[in-house]
Formats: sequence, structure tokens, C-alpha cells
Amino acid sequence: MQTLTDTLALSRNRARATEMFLRERVADDVQERLEEVNRSFTSPLIVTPTPTLWAQIVPDAPTIPVTETLPVTEAAHDLLIHDLSLHWANDLVGQLVQSRRALAPDGLFIGTLFGGQTLHQLRTCLAEAESRLTGGLSPRIAPMGEIRDLGGLLQRAGFALPVADSDTINVSYTDAFALMRDLRAMGEANALHDRLRRPTRPRVLLDAAKIYAQHFADPDGRITATFEVVTLTGWAPAASQPQPLRPGSATARLADALGTAETPLKTDQN
Repeated sequence: MQTLTDTLALSRNRARATEMFLRERVADDVQERLEEVNRSFTSPLIVTPTPTLWAQIVPDAPTIPVTETLPVTEAAHDLLIHDLSLHWANDLVGQLVQSRRALAPDGLFIGTLFGGQTLHQLRTCLAEAESRLTGGLSPRIAPMGEIRDLGGLLQRAGFALPVADSDTINVSYTDAFALMRDLRAMGEANALHDRLRRPTRPRVLLDAAKIYAQHFADPDGRITATFEVVTLTGWAPAASQPQPLRPGSATARLADALGTAETPLKTDQN
């Protein structure tokens, strides 16, 4: 398996994080989802790099750090929240499988991560500037999954009733340099294993900022950065959950439900 993330660099980035507005918004959204479930959870667990954010949302819930091998006990929890970290996982399916195994039957999993539209403007501008000036590209922004693929990974990990949905958050900045400073403050700076290990040429960053302003600025001259937050939900399988009907077992016709006449399918005859 190819290593995507330099976990030591990611840990350093997160240790220096001071800006939490996106994490706070995502945590608030998870809280709303839990309220909609209308169910009491007695043994929750939160996988997060920022445990203090969850003290008021899920009081008294234990937290564990995000590690490649999660320190969990099988079937020990009825709720597991994986907090805005899966986009950095070297083994995303492995994280989902470990989370599912930590859940008791009919336990709920909620995982949040950045999706494929995240920072698409910055990605485009950096690539154009670097290729123009150096003739090549270096990894700068983590590849992030598309929502249609992420939903399939829930099924692959063994979750029942899997759902993936996304929320697009557009944030305004004075310029690309303000955005890059904010990414560092959020602990989301480049931690890719194959990243450039020497400082980026200033000209590349200057040109990227100019391209950004040319293509993604509003009438006031401010730029927009997109963050797509994907939320994955699934349940540990249980006999009490709704089950799909066996093919051919329907007792009513679709035509009757729609109030239309059923037209037989014509087939070619030789």
C-alpha cells in the first residue's frame, strides 16, 4: 500500500493548530444529526485530534487520538464519531472497518472528512503556476474522495444502511496568502509523504496568488475557497434493522400505485 500521509508531519501540524472555525461548524452539524436520530447513546466514543471541542456536544464521551491502528475494543460502543480526519488516512477502508468493529450491533457511525471539491481553486492555481515555472508538479494538496466513491466504501467496510452526503462551505479571504496561513492555523497544511521537502520558490506562490485573484475573486477583490465536508453515516449490522425485500417478493404492482396502465415489454421475434 502506498503511503499517502506523513503521520509525523500531520501530528506536528495539528499540534500547532489554533484556528477551529471549520471543526466547530462540523461538530455542530454532527450534534444536529444526533438530535435527529432521537436515541440515547450510553457508550459513545469519539476519534478526534481536538477532544476539547466535543466536551459539550457529547458530554463525558471518551476520546482517542487518530492513529492508523485505533485503540478500540470490539463491540464496545453504540456510537462512534470519527472527526474530520479520514481524508488524511493512509488506509481509509481500514479506519472504517476498525470503526465498525468497535460498534455493538445497531451502533451508529458518523465520520466526517473533506471531500473532492475541497480547495479546488487553490489546487488549480498552484498546479498552473508550478508547471509554468518549473515544468513539473509536486504534491501539495491531499487527494480527497468523491462522495459517490466514499458511500461505496461504507458498504465495503460492512456498514448497514450507509449514507454519504456533503455540505459545501465557501470561505472568503483577502488573498491566497491569507488562505494558506489559515490552512496552517487549522493544522491542514501539506503533510503528504511525497511532498516537496525544500521551500517552495517564492515566484511559484506569487504567481499562484495572481492566478487565484484573476479567476476566483469577487467584485471586492476577495477570493473564495471551497471546503466540501462529506459526512458518512452507517450502522453496525443487527437483526432488528430493516432488510431489503427478496427480488420477486413484491405483493403490489408499481402501475397500480401510480394509477397507470401496465404496458407489456415488446420483444423482437425472429
